Amino acid sequence: MAGRDGGDGGTVTAEAEPPRAPVSRRSLLGLGVLLFAVSTAQTWWAGRYDDRLGDSVAALAAPGDIRMLSSETCAICQLARQWLVEHQVPFQECLIERDAACRAEHAATGAAGTPVFLVRGRPQLGFSAEALKQALERPPSSKDL
Repeated sequence: MAGRDGGDGGTVTAEAEPPRAPVSRRSLLGLGVLLFAVSTAQTWWAGRYDDRLGDSVAALAAPGDIRMLSSETCAICQLARQWLVEHQVPFQECLIERDAACRAEHAATGAAGTPVFLVRGRPQLGFSAEALKQALERPPSSKDL
């Protein structure tokens, strides 16, 4: 190997990098199987959590506890409706385009969009199953009585 001057009169030799081995198909296949397994496990776990959350919300909600103010063109309203029905959560729904009282109720909340959930009379903008559960777990305030 050729040397070069290191500045202090000594000679520095350059070491050659060892050649890199190409990635084998077997390694790529193993990585793909691992990623698939992790993704499948994550999906399964999320489904179990969603089922437990749905069971909790359904157990906490009595008829009349949840009222959804929604819109015909609201995609989140559709998802919320599907989730509530799938988990057998009792709820009432009104559409602001079809019902003047519903439209006035929505306007009174000051919300800019839909859905608005009235959980035991308390407004909650947007859909979150976890937020519904927390609202149902909250004790009623003196204003609610």
